[in-house]
Amino acid sequence: MTQTLNVITDKFSVPNTKDFLNEKYQDLDAVAAAFKSKYANGDPFPNIYFEEFFNPDILDAILDEFPNLESKDDIKYLTPNEIKLASRGERRFGPVTKAFVHFLNSEPFLQFLQVLTGIEETLTPDPYFEGGGFHQTKPGGFLKIHADFNKHRQTGLDRRLNVLVYLNKDWKDEYGGHFELWNRDMTRCVSKVAPRFNTMAMFTTTDFSYHGLPNPLTCPPDRSRKSLALYYYTNGRPAHEINDGLEDHTTLFKVRKGDTVDAEMLKFNAVQSAKDFVKDLIPPIFVKLGKKIVK
Repeated sequence: MTQTLNVITDKFSVPNTKDFLNEKYQDLDAVAAAFKSKYANGDPFPNIYFEEFFNPDILDAILDEFPNLESKDDIKYLTPNEIKLASRGERRFGPVTKAFVHFLNSEPFLQFLQVLTGIEETLTPDPYFEGGGFHQTKPGGFLKIHADFNKHRQTGLDRRLNVLVYLNKDWKDEYGGHFELWNRDMTRCVSKVAPRFNTMAMFTTTDFSYHGLPNPLTCPPDRSRKSLALYYYTNGRPAHEINDGLEDHTTLFKVRKGDTVDAEMLKFNAVQSAKDFVKDLIPPIFVKLGKKIVK
């Protein structure tokens, strides 16, 4: 166990910001200034990825803490659009994971994201980890191309930025699982990122930032694709990022040009679209009341 990890697991100590970062990225202000143009010009929408961004000892410890997401409290996505697993809140985080994600939600990292992405509205982290946290995809799993849900259920804030930290050692290209970014008319994958250990990918989240890992994972049975996902929000967003008529929606799944759409997927997507339509018709106060009644 390194000195850094001992500091993190010592309840009387607070780790320094630089403990979490690879040496060459420890000046976050300089990194943001150097790469903000590349981020803004990312194709097909603003995005970037960094390799070896974090202290590898930290990510090794997080990998050791990574649970098998099969407990009754975990989230199991099993639909025609996605087969994957996810944690819920912080309850599955070990001490190092908790310290790390709190760093990613801290003022120094938020300022780094603000400058790098050029998002003008103040970025706010998500302490609830709604849809975020640990993600795991096992062999045969996938996540079809989509645009993300755009409103936080508890706060009502607008989702603006995704940050993904990959935790897969010795990952081979033939395993698949690449993070794919697609153009707006869904005719081609413009960019893809291998989910290799200590790679951080991020992108501006809009109603048109289509992404996913659409092909079933082909890694060996004893392997899985693991990552940490963090989402950031603002109060309001530019009008050009909004799909007119869908101001508050769940995940918007898309079909790649040339793909065959089966009946189950059509039925599932129709139900989701109907839910979004009804939600837009109901005043927000009644939506909140309904959620409280269900709880």
